[in-house]
Amino acid sequence: MKSKFLAFLGSAMLTAGVAQAGGFQANLQGQKQIGMGHTGTGLALDHSSIFFNPGALAHLRQNGIQLGVSALSAKIAYREPSPGFSEAMTDNPISTPFQVYASFGKEESPLRYGIGVYTPYGSSVNWGRNWQGRFGLNELTLKTIFIQPTISYRISDKLGFGAGFVYAIGNVNLQRSIPLQNANYFESGVELDGATSGFGYNLGVYFKPSEKLSFGLTYRSKVEMEIEGGDVTFSLPNSPVVTSQFQATKFDAKLPLPANITLGIGFKPTEALTIAVDVQRVQWSAYKSLRFDYNAPVRGENFTEGSRNYEDVFIYRVGAQYQLSDILTLRAGAYYDKSPVQAGYLTPETPDADSRGVSAGLTLALSEKVDLDASFLYINKKERTDAANLSGGVAGTFKSVAYIPGVGINYKF
Repeated sequence: MKSKFLAFLGSAMLTAGVAQAGGFQANLQGQKQIGMGHTGTGLALDHSSIFFNPGALAHLRQNGIQLGVSALSAKIAYREPSPGFSEAMTDNPISTPFQVYASFGKEESPLRYGIGVYTPYGSSVNWGRNWQGRFGLNELTLKTIFIQPTISYRISDKLGFGAGFVYAIGNVNLQRSIPLQNANYFESGVELDGATSGFGYNLGVYFKPSEKLSFGLTYRSKVEMEIEGGDVTFSLPNSPVVTSQFQATKFDAKLPLPANITLGIGFKPTEALTIAVDVQRVQWSAYKSLRFDYNAPVRGENFTEGSRNYEDVFIYRVGAQYQLSDILTLRAGAYYDKSPVQAGYLTPETPDADSRGVSAGLTLALSEKVDLDASFLYINKKERTDAANLSGGVAGTFKSVAYIPGVGINYKF
């Protein structure tokens, strides 16, 4: 029982840090790009190049500020393996990933400066306290905010380089039931809550050999999100025999977020039509295991270490936009995101499987200085069954979908 409890605790905290990316990765860093399948590395669309390709930022000629927000509604269904067939469904609150970008520079200057504030990881999962996997998870909330000051230099009309420094902050809150003999399971539980921070960088090069063709290459570094002195709170029966087994009040951990390499291509067959293709490599193989240290014993142990053995994966994206008039631009796109989670390592926080995403969007020019963007993204993950015998997860079949409308506003000056 002790080893099972520790396995659940370590597995849950690990997924809190990284499965949001492999599960519902928050590909919501720009409303125009969302509408095009989240492509944009090989394009200089707007100030969200701060995220997509800092090298393209200096090819913008106007200063501006843009704000955007999405409403992420995700549902996860669970089916228990037979015998003893039963089902469960999450009751997740709507998450609101956002992005804020601003850039400025003289019109003829080769230098452009910018800053981005965006949320690349963040979601909520709520299974409740009455489902079959309650000893793995009741509820999880993950919030992260990346702050990225950026500088971009245009060597010529065909070539640009850029770099951004990333400071990341966030919070993780996880709750789950504890299996105790001769106790009310629904009243026994643990809550882990901790603030996180980390550092990274974003590098990009943009090359436009002709008016019809452009290329982009970016590298976003791994970010180690560190938790120091996170709170451990137990809800236990009033029994010295039980409480003496759960003495920890604080924990430390590192939650790594993966490095990404992306190659993007932009093609303009006509003045009105733009086609984009991105291929993204997510370096999940860094996640072999993760350790959590406690300030006092939890059932006789002062740390947990869970194996994950994630694999590097590719994400394939394609998108297009068509300028219907001076006022209206339409967009559509799709992507395929392969899961990095191997068989035996599936967990209920955001059960991961290969993802298919389709999207649409538009821009409405309200005036010469103000544009309104809108997008919609639908994510459908393949149904996946796992015995969960390697990572302390919950055996069974999971199916996930997400619906994500978004809106943004751009002000040019």
